[in-house]
Amino acid sequence: MEEHLVDWSRAQFALTVMYHWIFVPLTLGLGFIVAIMETIYLKTGSQLWKKTTKFWMTLFAINFAIGVATGIIMEFEFGTNWANYSWFVGDIFGAPLAIEGVLAFFMESTFFAVMYFGWEKVGKKFHLLSTWLVAIGSNLSALWILVANGWMQNPIGMTFNPDTVRNEMVDFWSIILSPIATSKFLHTISSGFVMGSLFVVGVSAWYLLKNRDVAFAKNSILVGASFGLIVSLFLAFNGDESGHQVAVKQPMKLAAMEGLYEGKTEAGLVAAGILNPNKTATNDESEFLVKVEIPYALSILSYRDPKAFVPGIKDLVYGNEEYKIMSVKEKMQKGKIALASLEAYKEAKKEKNEQKALQARQTLEENMQYFGYGHLKNVEDVIPPVATTFYAFHIMVSLGGWFVALFALLLFFSIKKDIQKYKLLLLSALWSIPLGYIAGEAGWVVAEVGRQPWAIQDLMLVGTATTHIATTNVIISFWLFALLFTLLLIAEIKIMLKQIKIGPEGEH
Repeated sequence: MEEHLVDWSRAQFALTVMYHWIFVPLTLGLGFIVAIMETIYLKTGSQLWKKTTKFWMTLFAINFAIGVATGIIMEFEFGTNWANYSWFVGDIFGAPLAIEGVLAFFMESTFFAVMYFGWEKVGKKFHLLSTWLVAIGSNLSALWILVANGWMQNPIGMTFNPDTVRNEMVDFWSIILSPIATSKFLHTISSGFVMGSLFVVGVSAWYLLKNRDVAFAKNSILVGASFGLIVSLFLAFNGDESGHQVAVKQPMKLAAMEGLYEGKTEAGLVAAGILNPNKTATNDESEFLVKVEIPYALSILSYRDPKAFVPGIKDLVYGNEEYKIMSVKEKMQKGKIALASLEAYKEAKKEKNEQKALQARQTLEENMQYFGYGHLKNVEDVIPPVATTFYAFHIMVSLGGWFVALFALLLFFSIKKDIQKYKLLLLSALWSIPLGYIAGEAGWVVAEVGRQPWAIQDLMLVGTATTHIATTNVIISFWLFALLFTLLLIAEIKIMLKQIKIGPEGEH
């Protein structure tokens, strides 16, 4: 029954996060695009640019309002479904989320009112400042949330307090400036910028296909494609750094991303492939049915050395003496020592035996980095769902390459040609809107499924993090949330489509 509870709790949180990520990326990207458009309006004084800005601002407002609901529910779920996790992380996880609420959310919500309702009530420069602050505030919200998530992927800057059984922050800046956190933040907001750009060029392409509001649509494509090309190129560059950080801090996730079971020197990067469904860590079958590989690229991506050894799943599970990789079995033994030391410390404290408590605490600290392994039952439990992680990663990367090409083509034909004549390109832009969402969701699947079974890398298993409540309660709330989020999504799509049909010039 406990396994069902964990599975349903994970499903509920995954549902909430994936629906939330439908709304968030458009907010991140569209906010800056609107600010750029209003800046052009202020510089030129053109009423066309004012209409353009106000149109996209309306769509931004619709998405912003509906997206808040899923975000609030997601944070409440930490207390309802993940109480053990919330206790164990102490002030580390709560501090960034508190800063997000007090600083970033207050800033964006305050200036949102000025931005949306203040066109004729405040000066043009102050209104523009408000628009930029809303865009910046939205992305600052993402910063603090992603710092918290980055700490889960690479827990640093804290110490474990055995008296409270909580992790306590000792170095705020190391948590904020963690390479995992910073690369995750930059990669995530960049994907949001790409999504906002895809939305703008896709909707604008629809207007051109309908031969409506042509000047507005061409201006919007020019801004959207320019912004999109810059951020999509940056996204690819940052993706390389993210891959390097994953290789260093979460090698098992990297192995799953590449379907790599046997470690290799001069390892190639799989550009495309079909995994062998019968492959496991204990058999000798081929990893792939078919694959296309870029020589040396994985070694370069992982360790900046074309000859570097990249460990595979077998090396990480069973160990590799040549490359000094500890086996999971050894880590489990150290984890059990850590758990036993914690119990010994508590017992010594009850007995008021300070010497025994000190010895137990020292042993705990020596083995604390393997604390979570003490709860594992089997060594192979550390292997994440390989197929899910592999295919999600390659879908994300492939679509990212397509977006670069799409923005480049749109920008070229916007500047050099009459883009309205190129129907196939416009249709491609329109149908790339859902592809943007697929790429974004796939990225989160890689990040979160790829680190299973850990709620906090190496310190806490997902099963340990779950609140001990009735499984029935979680199942009921799962379906209620599924219904609520689906209704919210349908409502947003209907409102958005209605506003798009109305257009920047009013009713048609």
